[in-house]
Amino acid sequence: MKHLSLSACRPKSALRGAKSARSAVAAAVAALAVAGCANYAGISSDKQITTPDALQSTQSVPGQGGQWPSLDWAKQFGDPQLPQLIDEAVADNPSIAQAQARIAKASSYIESSRSSLYPHVNASYSWTRELYSANALFPPPYGGTWFSENNALASASWDLDLWGKNRSRLNMAVSQQKAAEADMQQARVTLAASVARTYNQLALLYALRDVTQREIANRQDVGRITSGRVSAGLDTNVERRTAEGNVATSQTNLSELDGQIQSVRYQLAALLGKGPDRGLQIANPVIDPNVNATLPDNVPADLIARRPDIVAARWQVEAATHDIAEAKAEFFPDINLAASFGFDAFGWSRFLLASSRQIQAGPAIHLPIFDAGALRAQLKGRYADFDNVVANYNQTLVNALNDVATNISSIRSLDRQMADAQRALAAATSAYQLAVIRYKAGLSPQLQVLTADENRLANEQTVTNLRLKRSDLQIALIRSLGGGFDATSTNLAIDGSGQRQSANQSANQSANQSANPTAPSN
Repeated sequence: MKHLSLSACRPKSALRGAKSARSAVAAAVAALAVAGCANYAGISSDKQITTPDALQSTQSVPGQGGQWPSLDWAKQFGDPQLPQLIDEAVADNPSIAQAQARIAKASSYIESSRSSLYPHVNASYSWTRELYSANALFPPPYGGTWFSENNALASASWDLDLWGKNRSRLNMAVSQQKAAEADMQQARVTLAASVARTYNQLALLYALRDVTQREIANRQDVGRITSGRVSAGLDTNVERRTAEGNVATSQTNLSELDGQIQSVRYQLAALLGKGPDRGLQIANPVIDPNVNATLPDNVPADLIARRPDIVAARWQVEAATHDIAEAKAEFFPDINLAASFGFDAFGWSRFLLASSRQIQAGPAIHLPIFDAGALRAQLKGRYADFDNVVANYNQTLVNALNDVATNISSIRSLDRQMADAQRALAAATSAYQLAVIRYKAGLSPQLQVLTADENRLANEQTVTNLRLKRSDLQIALIRSLGGGFDATSTNLAIDGSGQRQSANQSANQSANQSANPTAPSN
Protein backbone atom coordinates (compact mmCIF):
# COMPACT_ATOMS: atom_id res chain seq x y z
CA MET A 1 0.00 0.00 0.00
CA LYS A 2 1.39 3.41 -0.97
CA HIS A 3 1.10 6.13 1.64
CA LEU A 4 1.75 9.83 1.91
CA SER A 5 3.92 9.64 5.04
CA LEU A 6 3.48 12.50 7.51
CA SER A 7 5.46 10.99 10.37
CA ALA A 8 8.48 12.65 12.00
CA CYS A 9 11.56 10.44 12.17
CA ARG A 10 13.93 10.68 15.15
CA PRO A 11 12.82 14.01 16.61
CA LYS A 12 15.78 15.86 18.09
CA SER A 13 13.85 18.39 20.14
CA ALA A 14 10.40 19.01 21.53
CA LEU A 15 10.00 22.01 19.23
CA ARG A 16 10.70 20.00 16.14
CA GLY A 17 8.29 17.28 17.37
CA ALA A 18 5.55 19.86 17.90
CA LYS A 19 6.09 21.30 14.44
CA SER A 20 5.95 17.81 12.93
CA ALA A 21 2.72 17.03 14.76
CA ARG A 22 1.14 20.28 13.55
CA SER A 23 2.28 19.51 10.02
CA ALA A 24 0.74 16.03 10.20
CA VAL A 25 -2.59 17.40 11.43
CA ALA A 26 -2.60 20.09 8.75
CA ALA A 27 -1.86 17.54 6.06
CA ALA A 28 -4.65 15.30 7.32
CA VAL A 29 -7.15 18.17 7.27
CA ALA A 30 -6.05 19.14 3.78
CA ALA A 31 -6.35 15.55 2.60
CA LEU A 32 -9.88 15.22 3.94
CA ALA A 33 -10.79 18.56 2.36
CA VAL A 34 -9.92 17.38 -1.12
CA ALA A 35 -11.48 13.94 -0.62
CA GLY A 36 -13.77 13.02 -3.43
CA CYS A 37 -11.51 14.02 -6.30
CA ALA A 38 -11.72 10.33 -7.28
CA ASN A 39 -15.36 9.23 -7.02
CA TYR A 40 -17.72 6.49 -8.17
CA ALA A 41 -20.59 8.68 -9.33
CA GLY A 42 -22.69 7.03 -12.01
CA ILE A 43 -21.43 3.48 -11.40
CA SER A 44 -24.23 1.16 -10.26
CA SER A 45 -26.35 -1.82 -11.23
CA ASP A 46 -30.08 -2.45 -11.36
CA LYS A 47 -29.84 -6.24 -11.38
CA GLN A 48 -32.05 -8.04 -8.87
CA ILE A 49 -32.27 -11.60 -7.69
CA THR A 50 -35.50 -13.36 -8.57
CA THR A 51 -37.90 -14.43 -5.84
CA PRO A 52 -39.83 -17.71 -6.15
CA ASP A 53 -43.18 -15.92 -6.28
CA ALA A 54 -42.03 -14.20 -9.47
CA LEU A 55 -41.85 -17.57 -11.23
CA GLN A 56 -45.21 -19.10 -12.07
CA SER A 57 -45.16 -22.73 -10.91
CA THR A 58 -48.32 -23.43 -8.89
CA GLN A 59 -49.85 -25.63 -11.62
CA SER A 60 -46.65 -27.51 -12.44
CA VAL A 61 -45.50 -27.90 -8.82
CA PRO A 62 -48.71 -28.27 -6.76
CA GLY A 63 -48.66 -28.89 -3.04
CA GLN A 64 -49.48 -32.51 -2.20
CA GLY A 65 -49.20 -32.39 1.58
CA GLY A 66 -46.02 -34.47 1.54
CA GLN A 67 -42.88 -34.12 3.61
CA TRP A 68 -39.53 -32.75 2.57
CA PRO A 69 -36.92 -35.51 2.17
CA SER A 70 -34.88 -36.32 5.25
CA LEU A 71 -31.15 -36.97 5.23
CA ASP A 72 -31.81 -40.71 5.57
CA TRP A 73 -34.23 -40.80 2.62
CA ALA A 74 -32.52 -43.89 1.16
CA LYS A 75 -34.00 -46.09 3.92
CA GLN A 76 -37.50 -45.79 2.47
CA PHE A 77 -36.48 -47.96 -0.51
CA GLY A 78 -36.35 -50.98 1.77
CA ASP A 79 -32.81 -52.13 0.96
CA PRO A 80 -30.47 -51.83 3.98
CA GLN A 81 -27.44 -51.99 1.69
CA LEU A 82 -28.30 -48.74 -0.12
CA PRO A 83 -27.89 -46.34 2.87
CA GLN A 84 -24.63 -48.07 3.74
CA LEU A 85 -23.30 -47.54 0.23
CA ILE A 86 -24.28 -43.86 0.33
CA ASP A 87 -22.53 -43.37 3.68
CA GLU A 88 -19.43 -45.09 2.32
CA ALA A 89 -19.43 -42.89 -0.77
CA VAL A 90 -19.79 -39.66 1.23
CA ALA A 91 -16.92 -40.74 3.50
CA ASP A 92 -14.48 -41.81 0.79
CA ASN A 93 -15.34 -40.19 -2.53
CA PRO A 94 -12.61 -37.76 -3.73
CA SER A 95 -15.21 -35.18 -4.83
CA ILE A 96 -16.22 -34.69 -1.18
CA ALA A 97 -12.57 -34.37 -0.17
CA GLN A 98 -12.11 -31.71 -2.86
CA ALA A 99 -15.11 -29.78 -1.55
CA GLN A 100 -13.73 -29.98 1.99
CA ALA A 101 -10.38 -28.66 0.76
CA ARG A 102 -12.15 -25.68 -0.84
CA ILE A 103 -13.84 -24.94 2.50
CA ALA A 104 -10.48 -25.07 4.29
CA LYS A 105 -9.00 -22.65 1.75
CA ALA A 106 -11.94 -20.27 2.15
CA SER A 107 -11.49 -20.46 5.93
CA SER A 108 -7.86 -19.38 5.54
CA TYR A 109 -9.06 -16.30 3.63
CA ILE A 110 -11.31 -15.45 6.56
CA GLU A 111 -8.41 -15.65 9.00
CA SER A 112 -6.24 -13.54 6.72
CA SER A 113 -8.95 -10.91 6.27
CA ARG A 114 -9.74 -10.81 9.99
CA SER A 115 -6.10 -10.10 10.83
CA SER A 116 -6.29 -6.77 8.97
CA LEU A 117 -8.80 -5.47 11.54
CA TYR A 118 -6.24 -5.51 14.36
CA PRO A 119 -2.91 -3.81 15.02
CA HIS A 120 0.19 -5.57 13.76
CA VAL A 121 3.28 -5.67 15.96
CA ASN A 122 6.74 -6.67 14.76
CA ALA A 123 10.19 -6.82 16.28
CA SER A 124 13.59 -6.97 14.63
CA TYR A 125 17.24 -7.08 15.57
CA SER A 126 20.31 -6.72 13.41
CA TRP A 127 24.06 -6.77 14.05
CA THR A 128 26.38 -5.38 11.42
CA ARG A 129 30.17 -5.50 11.35
CA GLU A 130 31.51 -2.91 8.88
CA LEU A 131 34.88 -1.47 7.82
CA TYR A 132 34.41 2.20 6.98
CA SER A 133 36.52 3.60 4.16
CA ALA A 134 39.29 6.01 5.16
CA ASN A 135 38.75 7.98 1.95
CA ALA A 136 34.98 8.41 1.97
CA LEU A 137 32.31 10.09 4.05
CA PHE A 138 33.57 9.31 7.56
CA PRO A 139 36.96 10.78 8.59
CA PRO A 140 39.31 9.11 11.10
CA PRO A 141 39.01 7.74 13.71
CA TYR A 142 35.88 6.19 12.05
CA GLY A 143 37.34 5.99 8.55
CA GLY A 144 39.62 3.00 8.13
CA THR A 145 38.25 1.30 11.27
CA TRP A 146 35.98 -1.68 11.90
CA PHE A 147 32.79 -0.97 13.83
CA SER A 148 29.88 -3.11 15.02
CA GLU A 149 26.37 -1.68 14.94
CA ASN A 150 23.51 -3.09 17.03
CA ASN A 151 19.96 -2.20 16.02
CA ALA A 152 16.84 -3.43 17.85
CA LEU A 153 13.39 -2.16 16.88
CA ALA A 154 9.80 -2.94 17.90
CA SER A 155 7.12 -1.48 15.62
CA ALA A 156 3.33 -1.42 15.54
CA SER A 157 0.86 -0.33 12.87
CA TRP A 158 -2.92 -0.16 12.69
CA ASP A 159 -5.17 0.51 9.74
CA LEU A 160 -8.10 2.45 11.23
CA ASP A 161 -10.46 1.15 8.50
CA LEU A 162 -12.71 4.20 8.85
CA TRP A 163 -14.72 3.32 5.74
CA GLY A 164 -15.09 -0.41 6.33
CA LYS A 165 -12.82 -1.66 3.56
CA ASN A 166 -11.22 -4.38 5.68
CA ARG A 167 -14.54 -5.33 7.24
CA SER A 168 -16.10 -5.69 3.80
CA ARG A 169 -13.20 -7.89 2.75
CA LEU A 170 -13.80 -10.05 5.83
CA ASN A 171 -17.54 -10.26 5.13
CA MET A 172 -16.78 -11.27 1.56
CA ALA A 173 -14.46 -14.04 2.77
CA VAL A 174 -17.14 -15.28 5.19
CA SER A 175 -19.72 -15.34 2.38
CA GLN A 176 -17.33 -17.24 0.14
CA GLN A 177 -16.77 -19.82 2.86
CA LYS A 178 -20.54 -20.22 3.26
CA ALA A 179 -20.81 -20.71 -0.50
CA ALA A 180 -18.07 -23.36 -0.34
CA GLU A 181 -19.91 -25.14 2.47
CA ALA A 182 -23.12 -25.12 0.44
CA ASP A 183 -21.19 -26.43 -2.56
CA MET A 184 -19.99 -29.32 -0.43
CA GLN A 185 -23.58 -30.08 0.57
CA GLN A 186 -24.53 -29.99 -3.10
CA ALA A 187 -21.71 -32.44 -3.85
CA ARG A 188 -23.03 -34.71 -1.08
CA VAL A 189 -26.60 -34.58 -2.42
CA THR A 190 -25.44 -35.22 -5.98
CA LEU A 191 -23.20 -38.10 -4.91
CA ALA A 192 -25.92 -39.74 -2.80
CA ALA A 193 -28.40 -39.52 -5.68
CA SER A 194 -25.81 -40.86 -8.14
CA VAL A 195 -25.12 -43.86 -5.90
CA ALA A 196 -28.86 -44.54 -5.50
CA ARG A 197 -29.63 -44.19 -9.20
CA THR A 198 -26.70 -46.40 -10.20
CA TYR A 199 -27.79 -48.94 -7.59
CA ASN A 200 -31.30 -48.77 -9.04
CA GLN A 201 -29.81 -49.38 -12.49
CA LEU A 202 -28.16 -52.50 -11.07
CA ALA A 203 -31.54 -53.59 -9.69
CA LEU A 204 -33.10 -53.05 -13.13
CA LEU A 205 -30.46 -55.17 -14.83
CA TYR A 206 -30.99 -57.98 -12.35
CA ALA A 207 -34.76 -57.76 -12.86
CA LEU A 208 -34.27 -57.95 -16.64
CA ARG A 209 -31.92 -60.87 -16.08
CA ASP A 210 -34.67 -62.69 -14.19
CA VAL A 211 -37.05 -62.01 -17.09
CA THR A 212 -34.48 -63.40 -19.52
CA GLN A 213 -33.95 -66.52 -17.43
CA ARG A 214 -37.70 -67.15 -17.36
CA GLU A 215 -37.77 -66.62 -21.10
CA ILE A 216 -35.03 -69.21 -21.58
CA ALA A 217 -37.06 -71.69 -19.52
CA ASN A 218 -40.20 -70.92 -21.56
CA ARG A 219 -38.40 -71.36 -24.86
CA GLN A 220 -36.85 -74.59 -23.68
CA ASP A 221 -40.36 -75.83 -22.87
CA VAL A 222 -41.48 -74.87 -26.38
CA GLY A 223 -38.43 -76.67 -27.74
CA ARG A 224 -39.41 -79.89 -25.96
CA ILE A 225 -42.94 -79.60 -27.31
CA THR A 226 -41.51 -79.09 -30.78
CA SER A 227 -39.27 -82.16 -30.45
CA GLY A 228 -42.33 -84.23 -29.51
CA ARG A 229 -44.23 -82.87 -32.51
CA VAL A 230 -41.33 -83.65 -34.82
CA SER A 231 -41.23 -87.23 -33.53
CA ALA A 232 -44.98 -87.45 -34.14
CA GLY A 233 -44.56 -86.11 -37.68
CA LEU A 234 -46.48 -82.91 -36.96
CA ASP A 235 -43.48 -80.58 -37.30
CA THR A 236 -40.23 -80.61 -39.24
CA ASN A 237 -36.63 -79.90 -38.37
CA VAL A 238 -37.29 -76.29 -39.41
CA GLU A 239 -39.45 -75.77 -36.32
CA ARG A 240 -36.92 -77.68 -34.19
CA ARG A 241 -34.02 -75.50 -35.34
CA THR A 242 -36.11 -72.37 -34.87
CA ALA A 243 -36.85 -73.34 -31.28
CA GLU A 244 -33.17 -74.05 -30.64
CA GLY A 245 -32.21 -70.68 -32.17
CA ASN A 246 -34.65 -68.85 -29.93
CA VAL A 247 -33.12 -70.45 -26.84
CA ALA A 248 -29.62 -69.47 -28.01
CA THR A 249 -30.77 -65.89 -28.64
CA SER A 250 -32.12 -65.63 -25.11
CA GLN A 251 -28.88 -67.02 -23.71
CA THR A 252 -26.98 -64.39 -25.70
CA ASN A 253 -29.17 -61.69 -24.14
CA LEU A 254 -28.42 -63.16 -20.71
CA SER A 255 -24.66 -62.95 -21.33
CA GLU A 256 -25.05 -59.34 -22.46
CA LEU A 257 -26.93 -58.48 -19.27
CA ASP A 258 -24.21 -60.13 -17.19
CA GLY A 259 -21.64 -57.87 -18.86
CA GLN A 260 -23.75 -54.78 -18.16
CA ILE A 261 -24.15 -55.83 -14.53
CA GLN A 262 -20.37 -56.10 -14.21
CA SER A 263 -19.91 -52.60 -15.65
CA VAL A 264 -22.48 -51.06 -13.31
CA ARG A 265 -20.79 -52.71 -10.34
CA TYR A 266 -17.54 -51.04 -11.38
CA GLN A 267 -19.38 -47.70 -11.67
CA LEU A 268 -20.66 -48.11 -8.13
CA ALA A 269 -17.14 -48.88 -6.90
CA ALA A 270 -15.88 -45.65 -8.49
CA LEU A 271 -18.68 -43.66 -6.81
CA LEU A 272 -17.63 -45.21 -3.49
CA GLY A 273 -14.10 -44.00 -4.10
CA LYS A 274 -12.79 -47.58 -4.19
CA GLY A 275 -11.18 -49.91 -6.66
CA PRO A 276 -13.27 -52.02 -9.08
CA ASP A 277 -13.08 -55.11 -6.85
CA ARG A 278 -15.27 -53.30 -4.31
CA GLY A 279 -18.10 -53.39 -6.82
CA LEU A 280 -17.91 -57.16 -7.02
CA GLN A 281 -18.63 -57.39 -3.29
CA ILE A 282 -21.99 -55.59 -3.51
CA ALA A 283 -24.93 -57.89 -2.88
CA ASN A 284 -27.77 -58.11 -5.37
CA PRO A 285 -30.21 -55.20 -4.85
CA VAL A 286 -33.60 -55.75 -3.28
CA ILE A 287 -34.83 -52.21 -3.83
CA ASP A 288 -38.57 -51.53 -3.46
CA PRO A 289 -39.84 -49.79 -6.62
CA ASN A 290 -43.17 -48.81 -5.07
CA VAL A 291 -41.87 -45.88 -3.00
CA ASN A 292 -43.95 -42.76 -3.52
CA ALA A 293 -42.29 -39.41 -2.73
CA THR A 294 -45.05 -36.77 -2.71
CA LEU A 295 -44.50 -33.05 -2.97
CA PRO A 296 -44.65 -30.96 0.20
CA ASP A 297 -46.64 -27.74 0.28
CA ASN A 298 -45.07 -24.36 -0.58
CA VAL A 299 -42.33 -25.93 -2.71
CA PRO A 300 -41.34 -22.76 -4.64
CA ALA A 301 -41.04 -20.61 -1.50
CA ASP A 302 -39.24 -23.19 0.63
CA LEU A 303 -37.02 -24.61 -2.11
CA ILE A 304 -34.49 -21.76 -1.78
CA ALA A 305 -33.52 -23.09 1.66
CA ARG A 306 -33.68 -26.77 0.64
CA ARG A 307 -31.49 -26.76 -2.43
CA PRO A 308 -27.78 -26.34 -1.58
CA ASP A 309 -26.98 -25.10 -5.09
CA ILE A 310 -29.45 -22.22 -4.62
CA VAL A 311 -27.99 -21.46 -1.18
CA ALA A 312 -24.46 -21.46 -2.62
CA ALA A 313 -25.51 -19.11 -5.42
CA ARG A 314 -27.13 -16.78 -2.88
CA TRP A 315 -23.95 -16.61 -0.79
CA GLN A 316 -22.02 -15.78 -3.94
CA VAL A 317 -24.33 -12.79 -4.39
CA GLU A 318 -23.59 -11.76 -0.80
CA ALA A 319 -19.86 -12.08 -1.43
CA ALA A 320 -20.10 -9.91 -4.54
CA THR A 321 -22.06 -7.29 -2.57
CA HIS A 322 -19.30 -7.02 0.02
CA ASP A 323 -16.72 -6.95 -2.79
CA ILE A 324 -18.45 -3.86 -4.19
CA ALA A 325 -18.44 -2.22 -0.76
CA GLU A 326 -14.70 -2.85 -0.46
CA ALA A 327 -14.09 -1.32 -3.89
CA LYS A 328 -16.12 1.77 -2.93
CA ALA A 329 -14.12 2.21 0.28
CA GLU A 330 -10.98 2.49 -1.86
CA PHE A 331 -12.20 5.94 -2.94
CA PHE A 332 -11.89 7.32 0.60
CA PRO A 333 -8.79 8.26 2.62
CA ASP A 334 -6.94 5.34 4.13
CA ILE A 335 -5.37 6.23 7.50
CA ASN A 336 -2.75 4.13 9.26
CA LEU A 337 -1.21 4.74 12.67
CA ALA A 338 2.39 3.62 13.08
CA ALA A 339 4.88 3.71 15.95
CA SER A 340 8.24 2.15 16.67
CA PHE A 341 10.72 2.07 19.55
CA GLY A 342 14.18 0.62 19.81
CA PHE A 343 17.91 1.10 20.29
CA ASP A 344 20.68 1.78 17.78
CA ALA A 345 24.38 2.13 18.71
CA PHE A 346 27.90 1.23 17.65
CA GLY A 347 29.28 -1.49 19.86
CA TRP A 348 27.75 -3.11 22.92
CA SER A 349 28.74 -0.65 25.62
CA ARG A 350 26.20 2.03 24.64
CA PHE A 351 23.60 -0.22 23.04
CA LEU A 352 20.96 -0.07 25.79
CA LEU A 353 21.62 3.48 27.01
CA ALA A 354 18.84 6.03 26.96
CA SER A 355 20.82 8.12 24.51
CA SER A 356 20.70 5.22 22.01
CA ARG A 357 16.92 5.20 21.86
CA GLN A 358 15.11 5.61 18.54
CA ILE A 359 11.40 6.50 18.51
CA GLN A 360 9.01 7.03 15.60
CA ALA A 361 5.29 7.76 15.68
CA GLY A 362 2.70 9.30 13.43
CA PRO A 363 -0.14 8.77 10.97
CA ALA A 364 0.12 7.81 7.32
CA ILE A 365 -2.65 8.83 4.94
CA HIS A 366 -3.33 7.48 1.48
CA LEU A 367 -5.77 9.54 -0.57
CA PRO A 368 -6.67 8.77 -4.19
CA ILE A 369 -6.80 12.08 -6.05
CA PHE A 370 -6.03 11.20 -9.64
CA ASP A 371 -5.51 7.60 -10.76
CA ALA A 372 -6.48 7.87 -14.45
CA GLY A 373 -9.74 5.99 -13.73
CA ALA A 374 -8.16 2.87 -12.19
CA LEU A 375 -10.51 2.80 -9.16
CA ARG A 376 -13.59 3.41 -11.28
CA ALA A 377 -12.56 0.62 -13.62
CA GLN A 378 -12.06 -1.68 -10.65
CA LEU A 379 -15.52 -0.84 -9.30
CA LYS A 380 -17.10 -1.43 -12.71
CA GLY A 381 -15.49 -4.85 -12.73
CA ARG A 382 -16.92 -5.63 -9.29
CA TYR A 383 -20.41 -4.62 -10.48
CA ALA A 384 -19.94 -6.86 -13.53
CA ASP A 385 -19.09 -9.72 -11.17
CA PHE A 386 -22.22 -8.90 -9.18
CA ASP A 387 -24.40 -8.96 -12.28
CA ASN A 388 -22.89 -12.33 -13.20
CA VAL A 389 -23.60 -14.00 -9.84
CA VAL A 390 -27.11 -12.52 -9.73
CA ALA A 391 -27.79 -14.00 -13.18
CA ASN A 392 -26.32 -17.31 -11.97
CA TYR A 393 -28.61 -17.28 -8.92
CA ASN A 394 -31.66 -16.54 -11.04
CA GLN A 395 -30.77 -19.30 -13.49
CA THR A 396 -30.15 -21.75 -10.64
CA LEU A 397 -33.59 -21.00 -9.18
CA VAL A 398 -35.28 -21.39 -12.58
CA ASN A 399 -33.47 -24.69 -13.18
CA ALA A 400 -34.40 -25.97 -9.72
CA LEU A 401 -38.11 -25.33 -10.16
CA ASN A 402 -38.08 -26.83 -13.65
CA ASP A 403 -36.17 -29.83 -12.29
CA VAL A 404 -38.92 -30.50 -9.74
CA ALA A 405 -41.68 -29.92 -12.29
CA THR A 406 -40.03 -32.21 -14.85
CA ASN A 407 -39.67 -35.06 -12.38
CA ILE A 408 -43.28 -34.71 -11.21
CA SER A 409 -44.53 -34.68 -14.79
CA SER A 410 -42.42 -37.73 -15.67
CA ILE A 411 -43.75 -39.68 -12.68
CA ARG A 412 -47.36 -38.85 -13.60
CA SER A 413 -46.76 -39.90 -17.20
CA LEU A 414 -45.04 -43.12 -16.11
CA ASP A 415 -47.93 -44.03 -13.79
CA ARG A 416 -50.32 -43.79 -16.74
CA GLN A 417 -47.96 -45.87 -18.87
CA MET A 418 -47.65 -48.45 -16.10
CA ALA A 419 -51.42 -49.03 -15.94
CA ASP A 420 -51.59 -49.59 -19.70
CA ALA A 421 -48.43 -51.73 -19.75
CA GLN A 422 -49.73 -54.04 -17.01
CA ARG A 423 -52.98 -54.59 -18.90
CA ALA A 424 -51.00 -55.30 -22.04
CA LEU A 425 -48.77 -57.76 -20.17
CA ALA A 426 -51.75 -59.60 -18.71
CA ALA A 427 -53.31 -59.93 -22.15
CA ALA A 428 -50.05 -61.02 -23.79
CA THR A 429 -49.39 -63.60 -21.07
CA SER A 430 -52.85 -65.07 -21.48
CA ALA A 431 -52.44 -65.20 -25.26
CA TYR A 432 -49.07 -66.93 -24.90
CA GLN A 433 -50.44 -69.55 -22.54
CA LEU A 434 -53.36 -70.30 -24.89
CA ALA A 435 -51.01 -70.49 -27.86
CA VAL A 436 -48.80 -73.02 -26.04
CA ILE A 437 -51.82 -75.15 -25.11
CA ARG A 438 -53.09 -75.11 -28.69
CA TYR A 439 -49.61 -75.83 -30.08
CA LYS A 440 -49.12 -78.73 -27.71
CA ALA A 441 -52.53 -80.10 -28.74
CA GLY A 442 -51.63 -79.77 -32.41
CA LEU A 443 -54.27 -77.10 -33.05
CA SER A 444 -51.94 -74.22 -34.07
CA PRO A 445 -48.54 -73.84 -35.74
CA GLN A 446 -45.28 -72.95 -33.98
CA LEU A 447 -45.28 -69.46 -35.52
CA GLN A 448 -48.34 -68.54 -33.47
CA VAL A 449 -46.51 -69.54 -30.27
CA LEU A 450 -43.37 -67.62 -31.24
CA THR A 451 -45.36 -64.48 -32.04
CA ALA A 452 -47.24 -64.67 -28.75
CA ASP A 453 -43.96 -65.30 -26.94
CA GLU A 454 -42.31 -62.23 -28.49
CA ASN A 455 -45.27 -60.05 -27.52
CA ARG A 456 -45.32 -61.37 -23.96
CA LEU A 457 -41.54 -60.89 -23.57
CA ALA A 458 -41.66 -57.32 -24.90
CA ASN A 459 -44.49 -56.42 -22.53
CA GLU A 460 -42.78 -57.98 -19.51
CA GLN A 461 -39.59 -56.08 -20.29
CA THR A 462 -41.62 -52.88 -20.62
CA VAL A 463 -43.30 -53.36 -17.24
CA THR A 464 -39.95 -54.17 -15.61
CA ASN A 465 -38.33 -51.09 -17.11
CA LEU A 466 -41.23 -48.87 -16.03
CA ARG A 467 -41.20 -50.20 -12.46
CA LEU A 468 -37.52 -49.49 -11.96
CA LYS A 469 -37.67 -46.26 -13.95
CA ARG A 470 -40.23 -45.04 -11.45
CA SER A 471 -37.73 -45.68 -8.64
CA ASP A 472 -35.16 -43.71 -10.62
CA LEU A 473 -37.57 -40.80 -11.02
CA GLN A 474 -38.41 -40.89 -7.32
CA ILE A 475 -34.70 -40.64 -6.51
CA ALA A 476 -34.37 -37.79 -9.01
CA LEU A 477 -37.32 -36.02 -7.37
CA ILE A 478 -35.73 -36.40 -3.93
CA ARG A 479 -32.52 -34.91 -5.29
CA SER A 480 -34.40 -32.03 -6.94
CA LEU A 481 -36.04 -31.31 -3.55
CA GLY A 482 -32.62 -30.96 -1.92
CA GLY A 483 -31.92 -34.53 -0.79
CA GLY A 484 -32.64 -33.78 2.86
CA PHE A 485 -30.60 -30.56 3.05
CA ASP A 486 -32.09 -27.70 5.07
CA ALA A 487 -30.19 -24.42 5.36
CA THR A 488 -32.40 -23.27 8.26
CA SER A 489 -31.02 -26.07 10.44
CA THR A 490 -27.40 -25.21 9.61
CA ASN A 491 -25.24 -22.09 9.66
CA LEU A 492 -25.94 -21.54 5.97
CA ALA A 493 -29.33 -19.85 6.27
CA ILE A 494 -29.47 -16.37 4.79
CA ASP A 495 -32.08 -13.70 5.32
CA GLY A 496 -34.04 -13.30 2.11
CA SER A 497 -36.08 -10.23 3.12
CA GLY A 498 -33.95 -7.92 0.99
CA GLN A 499 -33.87 -10.02 -2.14
CA ARG A 500 -35.57 -7.45 -4.31
CA GLN A 501 -33.09 -4.65 -3.66
CA SER A 502 -30.84 -3.55 -6.47
CA ALA A 503 -27.09 -4.14 -6.59
CA ASN A 504 -26.39 -0.45 -5.97
CA GLN A 505 -28.66 -0.36 -2.90
CA SER A 506 -27.19 -3.58 -1.58
CA ALA A 507 -23.60 -2.42 -1.97
CA ASN A 508 -24.31 1.00 -0.45
CA GLN A 509 -25.98 -0.65 2.53
CA SER A 510 -22.98 -2.94 3.02
CA ALA A 511 -20.60 0.02 2.90
CA ASN A 512 -22.67 2.00 5.39
CA GLN A 513 -22.92 -0.99 7.69
CA SER A 514 -19.16 -1.43 7.61
CA ALA A 515 -18.63 2.19 8.58
CA ASN A 516 -21.35 1.96 11.25
CA PRO A 517 -21.62 -1.56 12.73
CA THR A 518 -24.78 -0.62 14.62
CA ALA A 519 -26.69 0.21 11.44
CA PRO A 520 -29.68 -2.05 10.81
CA SER A 521 -29.39 -4.71 8.14
CA ASN A 522 -31.98 -6.22 5.82
